[in-house]
Amino acid sequence: MSKVSHGIERVIFSSRWLLAPVYLGLVAVLAILTIRFCVELFNLAMTGTFAEGHKFILDVLALLDLVLLGNLIVIVLFAGYENFVSKIEVAEGSVDRPYWMGSVDFSGLKIKLIGSLVAISVIELLKDFIELATDPSAKVGDGTVWRIVIHLTFVASGVLFAVMDWISDLRTSKTK
Repeated sequence: MSKVSHGIERVIFSSRWLLAPVYLGLVAVLAILTIRFCVELFNLAMTGTFAEGHKFILDVLALLDLVLLGNLIVIVLFAGYENFVSKIEVAEGSVDRPYWMGSVDFSGLKIKLIGSLVAISVIELLKDFIELATDPSAKVGDGTVWRIVIHLTFVASGVLFAVMDWISDLRTSKTK
């Protein structure tokens, strides 16, 4: 029986490598995002100097959206791979290694993810408000209302995640 259970455990432990192609897919998404950023930056360089102030701000906010999305992908890529697949040994001695790499657990990953989502959501809301400010006759549409609801949901989720982690830390410290 122990040989059977050992074999099952070995298969289960090795199955984490099935996630490796998923993380490689995120690398491909990051490359596509970089190309998209370059295209948007080129468009901004070509038209931004002649654009109205609010249009320029909206274009810059769109670039910030892409940067935040890229940061989110990197956080998930590094932390997810290290938490669920394997340590990234190549980065061990590198001066470029992010300070948080290897220290972000699942709980920290949730907080970083929700923080990034809140930041992206804020930028989307800011875009809506700038568009509303430039057109005095415009009314707040359903899309904007839903973005506000979604943003508040992200904020509330982030606070609840932080509270749950705090409670978990309190319980852990009491048992030590």
